[in-house]
Amino acid sequence: MADSTSATSPLARRGLMFILSSPSGAGKTTISRMLLAADGEIKLSVSVTTRPPRPGEIDGVHYHFVSDERFDAMVAEDDFYEWAPVFGYRYGTPKGHIRNALKDGQDFLFDIDWQGTQQLYQKDQQDVVRVFILPPSIKELRRRLESRAQDSDDVIDSRMERARGEISHWDAYDYVVINDDVDACFAKVAKILHAERMKRQRQTGLIPFVRELMS
Repeated sequence: MADSTSATSPLARRGLMFILSSPSGAGKTTISRMLLAADGEIKLSVSVTTRPPRPGEIDGVHYHFVSDERFDAMVAEDDFYEWAPVFGYRYGTPKGHIRNALKDGQDFLFDIDWQGTQQLYQKDQQDVVRVFILPPSIKELRRRLESRAQDSDDVIDSRMERARGEISHWDAYDYVVINDDVDACFAKVAKILHAERMKRQRQTGLIPFVRELMS
């Protein structure tokens, strides 16, 4: 008979890639920070970029900073789940480290747009969970952008136009959550993550556990 320690220990499971997407101002970054602070089993995916570090940024923590030549080599070696040019630089999600960690049950959080989500899903459907966060209204979305007091009206207009385009892809996600209250939205996102971890196909320890029960 198994001892009490092994009987109560967590079953082995495969990790997942948990994607949060939203138009700018809908709360994706806030929810991501809350999730990382509350859940020790999930890590933020660290992207590779060709842009130079900003003050205070640490290589390997905020981004993996590489040269254009190194980025080209990684593209040629098919070492990215997804990559895209953004404002003159390139950003990508490296495969190798993530795939190995998923086997050990490590979860990763991705803060990416719908295009990155689509690329990631096409490369590794079995491990991807897609969550899209919507604002309660377009009027409220604009109010949130204006309340930042960081952008001109022209920039905000541009962000709003882009937001409408991003919202049009809502049906490419597994879950859609409306962020009318940040705490309530976070609670829903956390429940989605917990439920996805419990899916039978991710519980790799179930087969030997059930075999032992039946022996």
